[in-house]
Amino acid sequence: MDIAVFGAGCFWCIEAIFSQLNGVIDLSVGYTGGHTKNPSYEEVCSGKTGHAEVLKITFDSNLISYEELLKVFWSTHDPTTLNRQGNDIGTQYRSSIFYNSIEQKQIANSYKKQLEQNKVYKNKVVTEIEKLGIYYEAENYHQDYYSNNKEQLYCRLVIKPKIEEFKEKQQNH
Repeated sequence: MDIAVFGAGCFWCIEAIFSQLNGVIDLSVGYTGGHTKNPSYEEVCSGKTGHAEVLKITFDSNLISYEELLKVFWSTHDPTTLNRQGNDIGTQYRSSIFYNSIEQKQIANSYKKQLEQNKVYKNKVVTEIEKLGIYYEAENYHQDYYSNNKEQLYCRLVIKPKIEEFKEKQQNH
């Protein structure tokens, strides 16, 4: 088992996408990368804690590699918008990779460099790659948000289309 931690906008969205992957054992949404101890959702949303909304992925590296997780990470959000994903604006929504080993750091930096060299995106990739510090699990009502709230407006209008787009891309590859 290994762990990957990504920030890619709203943590409800990325949790719903990564839950589709074979080899993902457990998912937890939370906060990291900031200076406030034991932050609440409201504090993180204020933008004053320095934390990002993140997804902590426990995965079986025999079934899915860190590189494959990165491929999903890079392809399911816009890594060129600073502190923003869609209508979600603020430092808590920044594109970020929090590595927990030198190997993860090297793989993430290499992947980012390839994206930039191959000009995969029109604009510069602004994804932060930093060492994982203390991870704070978000409140219980945020865990498995999409699967527990599929009829909620945000889930129907924002998350569901992202999942459908992701599934379509998977079928075409």
